[in-house]
Amino acid sequence: MPFQPRVALLTPGADYGEHWHPALARKTGALTAAGLAVETRAWTDPGDLSGFDLVLPLIAWGYPRAAARWYALLDRFEAEGLRVVNPVPVLRWNSDKAYLAELGTNGVAVVPTIEVAALDEGALADARAAFGTGELVIKPPISAGSDGTHRLAAGAGVPADALGERRLVQPFMPGILAAGEYSLFFFAGRYSHAIVKRPAAGDFRVQPQFGGREEAWDASRPARELAAAALAAAPAPPVYARIDMVEDGAGGLAIMELELIEPQLFLHLAPDRGAAFGQAIYAAV
Repeated sequence: MPFQPRVALLTPGADYGEHWHPALARKTGALTAAGLAVETRAWTDPGDLSGFDLVLPLIAWGYPRAAARWYALLDRFEAEGLRVVNPVPVLRWNSDKAYLAELGTNGVAVVPTIEVAALDEGALADARAAFGTGELVIKPPISAGSDGTHRLAAGAGVPADALGERRLVQPFMPGILAAGEYSLFFFAGRYSHAIVKRPAAGDFRVQPQFGGREEAWDASRPARELAAAALAAAPAPPVYARIDMVEDGAGGLAIMELELIEPQLFLHLAPDRGAAFGQAIYAAV
């Protein structure tokens, strides 16, 4: 009888709602098709994980709202010697968007980003001068789904929820309105598929809860090369990855984020419907 590894797939806590269930169905389908036995555990209280061959935090949605609890869970994974995919050093590194500065230092094209320890009007003025533009985006360094993200018009002040808080400041990238945000998916280091996400009219956020929509996209060679360069800068090779990028206004592309923890993978838009994803996770066991 073939070996059937047991996988603990981490999901949101009970207070998160149920809109993650379609993503669970797609990911579980691909994993079981690859020969894995999948059991779900809430990441907020996963219980004893010692009997599993692999822990997969692919739907650990909501962790930015409980960052201390999340980091404690990563510490527990290491202390108990659990096999986790992506590896814990990758999860820890990717949890805080300060990694964008590291990518830039390593020569990877990223959206210009300034980290501010306590955001105030002076920091906004400095960022506008540094970027040469009045229109900015500010976001928490530990966040997901555009939580706490604001687009600031030229001359706009600090939003109340960001005043005095640690924030990342970036120039607004008009390419997201003109062409959308591109997402490329890699499994076991190999390119799988790509999509383009476009915001609803009057918005800049591409997530479906804000009216964003997505469709399959034939990723260009420069996009694939940029994605591969970004992944090469991670602390360890990711088994699964989503790389978000946008046109930079000068004929190139710039990384917006790397999603290496709990990304939507849009497996229904992959040519193989997720077979490469399932095989990559099986091989990681």
